[in-house]
Amino acid sequence: MTAGEGSARAYEAFRRSRPELFRNEAGGFEIVSGAAAIRAARRQARVRAAERLARGSRARYWWARLLGVVRRERVGVVSADPFLYHLRDPVRFPDGTPGLYNRIVPPPDATPGIVVLPLLGPENRVVLIEHYRHATREWHWEAVRGFGEPGASGDDNVARELGEELGARPGETIPLGEVHPDTGLLAHRVELFAARVGSLGEPQTSEGIRSAITVSIAEAEEMVGKGAITDGFTIALLYRARLAGLFDTGTGRQEHEAT
Repeated sequence: MTAGEGSARAYEAFRRSRPELFRNEAGGFEIVSGAAAIRAARRQARVRAAERLARGSRARYWWARLLGVVRRERVGVVSADPFLYHLRDPVRFPDGTPGLYNRIVPPPDATPGIVVLPLLGPENRVVLIEHYRHATREWHWEAVRGFGEPGASGDDNVARELGEELGARPGETIPLGEVHPDTGLLAHRVELFAARVGSLGEPQTSEGIRSAITVSIAEAEEMVGKGAITDGFTIALLYRARLAGLFDTGTGRQEHEAT
């Protein structure tokens, strides 16, 4: 069995296991099937790739087209692991043009991830962790977050992540809805929570966390305004928490450095 055949079989199996991720809506990007439709999508993708690479040069254009024939675009499951599937869907765009469209989706047995805004003490001071992220190769100020465990409730996932990342226990968990982190690429759905905590332990340095701070909501929003907080999950969570009326006007700032 070739790599392309394996990708196609894995794709069809995934379609059967997660049909909701393959439904077509009128006026949207139609996921197509059938050998002829897939060939047309692949062929048009090669043309578009050649046009991008050519930059006005006919010689580069035809060289890119030739390479596209030799290095055939994979369609279906491009890669898969326990955390995500990279799909390249054969589609028909709203104007009727065929092509390929990439997206990242959760694996078949995945449950929604969670993001938690810890609120410390009666003043509801916001707890932020300084987390190193491999994707950006930078440190980011963030709320607590992680993957959901299959079969676990939202409260269970919140308690686990707070314990792992901050050595903290939630006294109250407050659901704040959900968010789709990047609707242009990711099919993931993430649940948002606030959690009241009475104390903090040591940050989990083994996961790339080097410190935690507590700030007032005014300071947290100032960090967003000045670009010190750029993580989309954290910005969405701060906004949802404010809309839910969870914040008072506590001031001051304390640091809990990792050792």
